[in-house]
Amino acid sequence: MAFALDTHWVWDFWVADDGEMFHLFYLRAPKSLGDPELRHRHARIGHATSTDLAVWTDHGEVLGPGAPGDFDATATWTGSVIRGDDGLWRMFYTGSVFLEQGSARNVESIGMATSADLHRWDKRDGFVLRAAEEYYEKLGDTAWHEEAWRDPWVFRDPAGDGWHMLITARGAAGTMTAGGVVGHAWSPDLDTWTVQPPLNDPSRTFAHLEVFQVAEVDGVSVLLFSAPRTTGGTEGVWIVRADAVPRDAAVDDASLLLAAPHYAGRIVHDRAGEPVVLAFVGSPGAGAEPAGITDPLPARALLAASAPSLDAAGGIRDRHLRR
Repeated sequence: MAFALDTHWVWDFWVADDGEMFHLFYLRAPKSLGDPELRHRHARIGHATSTDLAVWTDHGEVLGPGAPGDFDATATWTGSVIRGDDGLWRMFYTGSVFLEQGSARNVESIGMATSADLHRWDKRDGFVLRAAEEYYEKLGDTAWHEEAWRDPWVFRDPAGDGWHMLITARGAAGTMTAGGVVGHAWSPDLDTWTVQPPLNDPSRTFAHLEVFQVAEVDGVSVLLFSAPRTTGGTEGVWIVRADAVPRDAAVDDASLLLAAPHYAGRIVHDRAGEPVVLAFVGSPGAGAEPAGITDPLPARALLAASAPSLDAAGGIRDRHLRR
């Protein structure tokens, strides 16, 4: 493992690159809890740095839950970090509120914290982005155990029209085995956000789609997400060709990039410009404790192996074979 802790479980993560250092932000919870399922109620956001994506220096916790009554009163979950045109780094993260002891029922919302140096983070007072009931399932609409509105992935519009946020969510007519959507919000400036309709029709084979990322490898734009497929039960990191803003992405046709116990995969470009994949080991359905984050894995080789069901992967495969 490239990154693991003796005293804490480590799972979902995201990476920011300041040009000199890679900054890893990750979910952590103490192993002293005993039961790894309890980690979700006790998740905090940690921070580590590396020059090569393989050897990391841990800096401990950088963001934790708020006060009782806050949108993040119970735990802080997965997010993303991006630098605005004003030079300020913004972390968009998930806040969770569990409603009862011994129950998985919880409400998820999205908050923001800001930093000048990626080390010290201050929550943005008053910023809370919630699911809009006209587009998305809310807690109690079905028997689903949560109000899914998490894992914000923020990126600049490739045509220069503001910023997009992809969000783990469920369509307004979801079922227990289907209904996962690519939730969407848009901002002109990273500070003011408007919830938009989902970018895709509800999935027929995924009840939810977690930890999104849009990435480009050798000119091919892809969408990554993680989930168990409810038809067949296959779990892991999935990938599908998509536009840079993944409207109408065919998530039900996604290829398995990394099977469980791998989860929450991210494509990152190293200092040589080579694409690599990182993932954590110990996926939700694998029956194992989260063990940490993998060493960098060669993205082209993984994409080539997934190529038979990736529409545009022929180009990736050809480039891989020529290397």
